[in-house]
Amino acid sequence: MPDSKYASVHYSKYLELDKILDAQHPRSEALGVEAHDEMLFIITHQAYELWFKQILYELDSVLEMFRRDVVDERSIGTAVARIGRINEILKVLVAQLRILETMSPLDFLDFRNYLLPASGFQSFQFRKLEATLGLGTKGRITYGQKDYKEPFAERQRKELEAIEEGESLCSLIERWLERTPFLQFGDFDFAQAYRQAVKNMYESERQAVLDADIPEEHKQLRLRMLQANQEYLESVFDPAFHQKLLDEGKLKLSHKATMAALFINIYRDEPILQTPYRLLLGFVEMDELLTTWRYRHAQMILRMIGKKMGTGGSVGYDYLKETADKHHLFFDLTNISTLLIPRSEKPELPEDLKRKLGFYFSVGK
Repeated sequence: MPDSKYASVHYSKYLELDKILDAQHPRSEALGVEAHDEMLFIITHQAYELWFKQILYELDSVLEMFRRDVVDERSIGTAVARIGRINEILKVLVAQLRILETMSPLDFLDFRNYLLPASGFQSFQFRKLEATLGLGTKGRITYGQKDYKEPFAERQRKELEAIEEGESLCSLIERWLERTPFLQFGDFDFAQAYRQAVKNMYESERQAVLDADIPEEHKQLRLRMLQANQEYLESVFDPAFHQKLLDEGKLKLSHKATMAALFINIYRDEPILQTPYRLLLGFVEMDELLTTWRYRHAQMILRMIGKKMGTGGSVGYDYLKETADKHHLFFDLTNISTLLIPRSEKPELPEDLKRKLGFYFSVGK
């Protein structure tokens, strides 16, 4: 007798197709009204929810890796792969809007009134996704002064509250970055060395402007711009200034975590830092893709209903566009680009630190 775990299974049974394919029930059809495109509307949104489920499944596994006090470096490669998978799914979510846009505004009006008060704002999985990534009540754009958890059942509200009170992906990545061991290494202090490199770079650029054969007013304009940029970069290395921005909600990552992210970006060619760099790059891409999805969603709403109120009672387009502008989850990592200087200007690492960041093998006798 073959082991039961190898028993055959039918394609339809395995995928539960009877349940899935019997889950589309257009309200227009039930009311005896012709609205052909409602089926497309339902299937597209069901597909979104399935993809949200997969994203949450991948995210949960990544969070579990980073909850540990010591993150196994082998886990970083796995996290890179799973974040990469999430990003590929997000690209599909953006692309699916093009399918939905084959429906014209008049096609949508054929059944829109039957949807009230249902709305995408009631997608529990998407709200759970946002909270898991690190977008909680504080700093969230709302409409009508309503808590984003209000549309959900008590059980779901409690789950969202528990996620907010726990460690989000943002907070776990911050903690992981803060444990970066190379910021202080013997006599080498990365923050001080980098700060000096910034001063040297701006002094060279300042001298180049002074020596340039351009009108005096152009020189003064460029010098003022250089001074402003230098002052900004100088302030970034001040923990007190950084804390002020954190208190104002303009930043999320601690000063130490930011310095670690900068270190990884600057020395990303060192063997040990290549995978952490790819991980940070994955988070930046995720933030960009989520912003793209929000913006494209807003543009689709504008195309479909113009400035009408949304079915869930929001101001529709204006609200969605504002979330695209302000709901950035990994802004601090994206903003690292502001702090970068050319490779030729970066501080030289001590030889013993370079050995720590590389792979060295010795052959025993």
